[in-house]
Amino acid sequence: MSQQCDCCWHLGCGFGFWDLGFGISMKLIVGITGATGVIYGVRLVQRLREAGVETHLVISKWGARTLLHETPFSREQVEALATEVYAPTDMGAAIASGSFQAEGMIIAPCSVKTLGAIAHGYGDSLVHRAADVTLKERRRLLLSVREAPLSEIHLENMLKLARMGAVILPPVPAFYMNPRTLDEVIDHTVLRMLDQFHIEVPGAPRWAGEMGVGRSG
Repeated sequence: MSQQCDCCWHLGCGFGFWDLGFGISMKLIVGITGATGVIYGVRLVQRLREAGVETHLVISKWGARTLLHETPFSREQVEALATEVYAPTDMGAAIASGSFQAEGMIIAPCSVKTLGAIAHGYGDSLVHRAADVTLKERRRLLLSVREAPLSEIHLENMLKLARMGAVILPPVPAFYMNPRTLDEVIDHTVLRMLDQFHIEVPGAPRWAGEMGVGRSG
């Protein structure tokens, strides 16, 4: 087994898939859309691969464009980390149907365009349709909405989806773990996403209730 990478800017971790019993693997749908912070989606797919989760990935047109702008990765490199990959316009894909069994879906980052489309049932892309299916089937939908400042429209759309059962988890940095690097900041948010699906990552830092006085150096 290959050693786990410790940096968000390195791809190619070689981890095998494990199942949850009875030969059935956990399946998650992952959407990456065009908001800034696309590294959260990349790191999410990496972490899911490490955890042995079967991932079904859709990268939107603008998600792919932002990926090239914000990271050194190509679309093909990121898609190679997933179990299955779908074109963003393929409305006949397996994940467009409620009969496709999955634990849920994470969209990271989630643009406010995607947020609005999901909130109003406007399924004009596979990301939107897969999210709509996740909601109607009463499965967990997590949206890592990235926008600032937030307008009343954005807030109303988030509230509407939260009332439907969606988890709104913006990629807000946490500093109580005293992160030393940007990688640690990114990883903390991604691990909080995985917590929502009860996916445990070995070695993940947890708050132990001990207050310190900060780090030196």
